[in-house]
Amino acid sequence: MQEKKANHLIHENSPYLLQHAYNPVEWFAWGDDAFNKAKNEDKPILVSIGYAACHWCHVMEHESFENEETAKFMNTWFVNIKIDREERPDIDNIYMNACQILTGAGGWPLNIFLTPNLLPFSGGTYFPPKPGYGKPSWMEVLMYMKDVFTNSRDKVEQQAATLSDHILKMDNAFVSQLTELPLPANVFSQDEIESAINGLQNNFDTIDGGFGSAPKFPGSMSLLFLCRTLFYMPNATIEKQLHLSLNKMLEGGIYDQIGGGFARYTVDKKWIIPHFEKMLYDNALLITVYAETYRAKKQKQYLQIIIETIDFLERELMSPEFGFYASYDADSEGVEGKYYTFSIEEINQIFIEDNAFVCRLYNIEQNGNWEHTNILFRTTNNEALASEFNLSLVDVEIKISAIKKRLLQYREKRIKPALDDKIILSWNALTCSAYVQAFKATNLLRYKTMAISNLNFLIAKFSDSEHPNQLFHTYKNNIAKHPAFIEDYAAYIQALLDVYEITSDIQYLEIAISCNKYVNAHFGDSDGLFFFTNKNQKDIPIRNKDFYDNATPSGNSIMLQNLIRLHIFTGNNELYQQSVRMISSLKVSMIKHGSSFGNWLTAALQFVYPIAEVVIMGKEAHEMADKVMQMYYPHLLMQFSKKENTDYPLLMGRYSEKATFIYLCKNNVCNLPVNSAEDLAEALKEF
Repeated sequence: MQEKKANHLIHENSPYLLQHAYNPVEWFAWGDDAFNKAKNEDKPILVSIGYAACHWCHVMEHESFENEETAKFMNTWFVNIKIDREERPDIDNIYMNACQILTGAGGWPLNIFLTPNLLPFSGGTYFPPKPGYGKPSWMEVLMYMKDVFTNSRDKVEQQAATLSDHILKMDNAFVSQLTELPLPANVFSQDEIESAINGLQNNFDTIDGGFGSAPKFPGSMSLLFLCRTLFYMPNATIEKQLHLSLNKMLEGGIYDQIGGGFARYTVDKKWIIPHFEKMLYDNALLITVYAETYRAKKQKQYLQIIIETIDFLERELMSPEFGFYASYDADSEGVEGKYYTFSIEEINQIFIEDNAFVCRLYNIEQNGNWEHTNILFRTTNNEALASEFNLSLVDVEIKISAIKKRLLQYREKRIKPALDDKIILSWNALTCSAYVQAFKATNLLRYKTMAISNLNFLIAKFSDSEHPNQLFHTYKNNIAKHPAFIEDYAAYIQALLDVYEITSDIQYLEIAISCNKYVNAHFGDSDGLFFFTNKNQKDIPIRNKDFYDNATPSGNSIMLQNLIRLHIFTGNNELYQQSVRMISSLKVSMIKHGSSFGNWLTAALQFVYPIAEVVIMGKEAHEMADKVMQMYYPHLLMQFSKKENTDYPLLMGRYSEKATFIYLCKNNVCNLPVNSAEDLAEALKEF
């Protein structure tokens, strides 16, 4: 057998790129080697973008990129670049916009054809090896692109110029140009919040929870917005939808019933059939939603989900340095979902006595409930199981716990899906913030400790020692690389502020303040909004912005909330004015397209309902702060200190050696102090 020859990707760090290192396609990484070859040989560039946990990326690799004849054609007529979208979300963002303009849809694998100057002129997503799915074959696409580039070059260049112009205009499609000065005092109103909710409500699935139909994604940011809205605007319909959604997800196949953690989405509307890939960011965002909803309404099952999902993160995705890996693949042994599903024979083998109970518990069927095997999901609650099997509720809970442990032990012996073990700054920062919310919900000290450990790891490993406040995007094998993007800086500043609020460790606030100055200088635009990339980054053809809250919150929407918090902590009113400009620019789009602006809408609530600025000063400040954290008030921002501090306005002049006092303030104006968390809770009722 002829030994496979490595291509240029063999020198990369990304697990996804390394998966393609022995393809017969002469893949390049994004960079000067590929760019120079395209210019020198005057060839079009094929950029193929995917990620390690992407099922259809693997399918197309096997069908087309491992095919010798296909590879020969690609190598002859194109310069081929493979990109891990998780390493380079900036490039993916640009070319995904191009694909959506061209085809009206997007997804991965993303295959885009560029001029030698890196401007897109055509593209699409998955293409089969033979015509099908309403698409031409991959070879037909390649032959057409080769022909059009060779014989209709003028049209190609014109298309590329027009498409690039459209991509830049997309930045302004959702932004209202603000001409009136000064900015409006009434930034956002309750009526406008209600209009946004009505828009979301039109997309409610009132039977199975969530938003829309299949495929169904968690919609974490919209759910968090609804949770916070309910605190200020009680609404039985919204409350029912929120809890229906959260309960349907935790019962469904989207949730790993025995190992904890959530899959990215389900292909059906009932949350039963997952696309089995598990992403760090989904789990971080869902921990946050369940933690905050648990604080608002103490439902036992939400607490269990928080604990089990964090257990999954620490068991499966945590590195020895307290960073968290990116994802688990959907496939194992070349089969989607094989690691997670069970046959009736396996259940009968594992449980000789309790097999009937297990089958009822997880809907196990003789011939399988999905593709001749069984996805584990629940439709029967514990009370019904207790009645059906003549058991006490306590006995049912004990039995289920033992069943989960036994199934997990059995599953651990299988070949696991591939792990993408790169560590991404933004996703880790979101996870750090999730730990903070979990600590507030559970009062478990280990979650606070883990948030601090993770944040200290991010500070140590993602900082550029040669350039103050400059960060990297990814880390693997003790190497940090790729300049960080706005989403990285935004989530990092948020995590710094979150950990500062639960520790009062001033270093975290100081780093956040310094980092925010860097972001404004290197990412900021005159309109107060932020570009996706640093102004010094030179390897992209277009510098654009990103506003959508998609799978993760946009960097701009996180920065909006960071500016509000930093304004209160520092007293810098310019930061608040910037936040007003940002939200005023996007307000019309937020109200009209609420499902794409969930994190923006959560921020908008802070312009409608007051922020409770809580200051705790005195020798018992830490102990009292821990009690305050157990309260649920969505817009509570806290600073506490055991000693005098004259550096920050809320802390100035409020220290007393005689006692520990709690101050409740609004716009830096404070009420008379109280002496206990209970008194603060009473004061908040009238706030």
